[in-house]
Order: sequence, then C-alpha cells, then structure tokens
Amino acid sequence: MAKKVRKKDIIADSVLAINIGRYTATDRSQFINLGLSFLFLFVVWAAAHFLTDGVPGAPFIVSAAVIGGYMAMNIGANDVANTMGPAVGSKALTMGGALLIAAFANAAGALIAGGEVVDTISKGIINPEDFANVDMFIWAMMSALLSAALWINLATWMGAPVSTTHSIVGGVLGAGVAAAGVAIVNWDTMGAIAASWVISPLMGGIIAASFLLFVKKMILYQDDKMAAAKRWVPVLVAIMAGVFGMYLTVKGLKRIWTPDAAAIWGIGAAAFTITYFTTRPFIARHAETLENRKKSVNQLFTAPLIFAVGLLAFAHGANDVANAVGPLAAIVSAVGDGGIAAKVTIPIWVLVIGGVGIAVGLALFGPKLIRTVGKQITRLNQTRAFCVALSAAITVIIASWLGLPVSSTHIAVGGVFGVGFLREYLANRAGKERYISDLSKLELKELPKPERKKIKKWQRRRLVRRQQLLTIIAAWLITVPVSAVLAGSIFLILTRTFGSG
Repeated sequence: MAKKVRKKDIIADSVLAINIGRYTATDRSQFINLGLSFLFLFVVWAAAHFLTDGVPGAPFIVSAAVIGGYMAMNIGANDVANTMGPAVGSKALTMGGALLIAAFANAAGALIAGGEVVDTISKGIINPEDFANVDMFIWAMMSALLSAALWINLATWMGAPVSTTHSIVGGVLGAGVAAAGVAIVNWDTMGAIAASWVISPLMGGIIAASFLLFVKKMILYQDDKMAAAKRWVPVLVAIMAGVFGMYLTVKGLKRIWTPDAAAIWGIGAAAFTITYFTTRPFIARHAETLENRKKSVNQLFTAPLIFAVGLLAFAHGANDVANAVGPLAAIVSAVGDGGIAAKVTIPIWVLVIGGVGIAVGLALFGPKLIRTVGKQITRLNQTRAFCVALSAAITVIIASWLGLPVSSTHIAVGGVFGVGFLREYLANRAGKERYISDLSKLELKELPKPERKKIKKWQRRRLVRRQQLLTIIAAWLITVPVSAVLAGSIFLILTRTFGSG
C-alpha cells in the first residue's frame, strides 16, 4: 500500500511540475512580449523626438506619437484577429503563418494604400470649428486616441473582439462633449453608427450562412461530391475574386484612388472571368486525386481561403490605420499650422508608426483573439471559414453603396456566428428527423412524454458557445459609451493639469 501511495505521489508531483513549468513559460512569454511592446514605444518616442527636434510644440507631437503607436499595437492585437481567426481555426493556416501573412499584409496596406489625407474627426460626428481654440482640439484628439487604445487593450485582455472604429468614435465623442458640450455632436451620424451595431453582424451572419447553405446543398449533400465540386468550387472562387477586386477598389485603395461605379463593376467582372477560367482546370485535376468525402471538399477551399484572408488583411491595414494615425496626423497638423483643418496630410513617418505598430501588436498579442474568433465561438473548417471571409467582403461592399457605417469587426464575427447557428439548426433538425424515423414516423403528439423530451433534447443541441456570444455582444454595446467616458475624463484631467490654451 505504501508503495502505491508513493507512486501516486510521484505522479502527482510530476504533473504539478509540468503545470508549473507551463505557467512559468507562459508568464515568461508575457513579460517578454510586454518588454518588446515597451521597446517599440521607446523607439517611437526616440524617432518622433528626433524628427521634431526644434519644432514648436514638439512635446505635443512626441506624446501623440507614442499614444498613436500604442493605439496601433492594440488594433493589431484585437482587430486583425477577425480576418485571421477563421483561417487558423479551420487549420488552413498555422498560427505562425497567419501572423506572418497578417503582419506583412496589414503593414503593406497601411504604407501603400493608407492614403495621404484623412479626416481629422472620425466619421464626422463633431465639427472641428466648434472647439474654442487649437489647444482644446489637440487635447481632445489626444484624449480620444488614448481612451480608444485603453479600451481596446482591456477588451483584448478580456478576449472580446471589438470595433476599433467604434472605439475611436466613442473617444472623439466623449472628448468633444467634454470640450464643447453636447451641442457639438452630430446626433444623426451617431444614430447611424449605433444602428450599425445591429446591422453589421446580422448582414455578415446572414450572407455567410447563405453561402454555407449553398455549399452544403450543391456539393456536400451530393452523392458524387467531387463531380459537384468540379462544377461549383470554380464558381465560388471566381465570385470571391470578383468580390475582392471590388472590395479592394472600394475600401483598400479608396485613399489613393476613387473610381466610378462602372470601373468598380468592370474590375469585379474581369477578376471573376479570369479566375473562373484559370481555376477550373486546376480544381478539376486536384479533385481527381481526392476521395469522395467532405474533408476532400474542404481541401479545395484551403488555397482560396488563404488568398482571401491575405486580401482582407491588406484592406484592413489600408482602412483602419487611420484609426491610429488620423488623430495623430490631426495633432501634427494643428501644432504645425496653428489651426484646425477638416482634412490633413499624413506624414510618411506617421504612416510608418501606424503600419509597423499594427504588425507589432499582432505578433505580440494577436494570438489570443485569433484563437477566440477561430476556435472558441464555433468549430470551423476551410469551407466555413471561406464563407466567413467572402461574407466580410460582400457585406462591406453592400454597406458602402448604401452609405451604412458598418464595422468590419462586427461583420467578421457575425459571419462566424452565422455559420455556427446554421450548423446548429441543421444538426438539430437532422437529429430530430433521425429520431422520429427510428420510431417509424409516429406522430410526435402520440409519443410518451419521456420520448418527447428526448426529441426536445435533440433540438437543444448547441454548436455555438453562448458564453462567447454574450461576452462579445456586451463588449460591442459598451464600446462607444466606455470610450466616450474615458476620453471625457482624460480630457478634463489633461486640461486641468496642463491648461487649455
């Protein structure tokens, strides 16, 4: 008996040692990442200090540059996960591969297509002319930037993907109200932004679920899956190419080129046609080597999925870098010109801070949210993840044409929930049908009560984690209010401490 006890003790001690080793390694990694993030901010401070040496108001610019770098890191840590999460969750990409592609594509999008000019006030929710003086405007922009970064940092720590655009909108709103009162706010615009909290995820979820249902009906439920795949996969990949051609034109390149509707449709049609005739023979050859199984169909979507998330990451860098560098560029312009402009030119060094900061934040802190979006909401494979990526691009295009201020974060996460709830519905219906079939099609009402309970249990099968759903919805709902309160508080502290000009 003593021997058995000693053996158990040895096993318990070994397990404890392994767990301690894991926790120690995790803590060590977190400290290293934290140290590297401070190193990046130090480099930003040194570079901004060097570039503004002797410039009047340099301390404002240097401080804003550091806050802008901090904001960019948080965008990388939180927002980029929405594009890469499904690819990692479906195992189309490893975590390392996803981080590499996302970091490169986001930085490229920011630097190549981030644009030369941005609005000083995000989404036009307040009027710059309503500020009493330039100093008030500078403090407001700095407060908005810092509050948004703090909130996104907190949301990342909680594991909640939130909208960086809504975060900066809330920051600008709160700082503006603190500076000039509620009359400064364009409440019609704020109402449209609030409506997008519902519109974005619903549109993303419905479109993603619709594509997945199409794939199931036309390919996965067919007896000869490979023959169906030869027919429909090239069409779906061509749709993806056409949509992304239009998406990049509308969103990814909008800051450097503004095409008309005919050009946008022409680009989409050309991308669709070229991709269809290019991929059809390739997919046909590949399908010949695969077994007639659902897993084989997933393999056909792997390469298109990787291509899609790379383009989404490029467009994200081009589009959302303004959330980090827009207020910073506004501060640089206000300090340099001594006035407030509705639109400002972005210096190249400011774009570099935004682009590199997004890549750094993604590499150091992105894996947590990538796992949340890719693995902890619902189970994804390549086909489902492809539908999510395609939905994200289509929804943004539709919203842009309708003038709706939707969030790419809400769309992508809504797409994941959409495919999850569709899976849940189909699984529950199939389970109920199987159960009734086994009972020789007896009328449900004629079954004994225990049997009816079993059928209801089938209907309660859940393939979407409700805890994640509730956490994410709660984070979305409080993003603007929390950012606004933080920004207003920071603005009051800064102006009372350093003066308002």
